[in-house]
Amino acid sequence: MKKFNFLTLIFAGLLLAFSFSPVQAQEEPAPNQNFDKKPRPNLLAELGLSPDQIQQIRRVNREKQPLMREAQQNLRVANRNLDQAIYADSVDETSIQAKLKEVQLAQAEVFKIRSMTELAVRRILTPEQLVKFREIRQNFMEKIENRKNQQRNRPLNNPNRQFNNRQRKLRPNN
Repeated sequence: MKKFNFLTLIFAGLLLAFSFSPVQAQEEPAPNQNFDKKPRPNLLAELGLSPDQIQQIRRVNREKQPLMREAQQNLRVANRNLDQAIYADSVDETSIQAKLKEVQLAQAEVFKIRSMTELAVRRILTPEQLVKFREIRQNFMEKIENRKNQQRNRPLNNPNRQFNNRQRKLRPNN
C-alpha cells in the first residue's frame, strides 16, 4: 500500500510537471546553471504530446487542483485533531476513534481525487504514449530505489560525513 501511494504521488508530481512546463525543442542552459547535474527530463517532449493533449492535461489539472488542495487541507486538519486527541491531558477513547475515522475519510478523499486525476490523464494518452510513460516511470522508480538502498547501506559513523550548518557554527575556529 505504501509503495502504491508513493507511485501515485510521483504520478501526481509528473502531472504537475505537465501543467507547468512548456514544450521546447531544446533548452538553453542558464548562465549560472550547474552543469554537473543532469537536466530534468521534459516529459511533454519525451511523450510526444500534441498541443491538444497538453491543453487537455492542463485543463484536468486546473479542475482538480482546487479540489486536491482542499482535500489535503482537510487531511492536515484531521491529522492535527487526531494528534491533539491522542496527546490531550485526559484520554477519551471515543474521541480518538472519531478523529481517526475523520483522518481515514480525509485520506480516502485525497486518494480518490489523485486516482481520478491520474485516470483522466491516462485517458488522454495514446497507447504508445502510455507505454513510453510506463517506461519513464519505471526508470524513475528504479533510480529512487537505488538511492534508498545507497542511503540504507551508508555507515552511520562515517568520519568523512559533512556536518550540518548548526554543527559547523558550533565548532571553534582553528
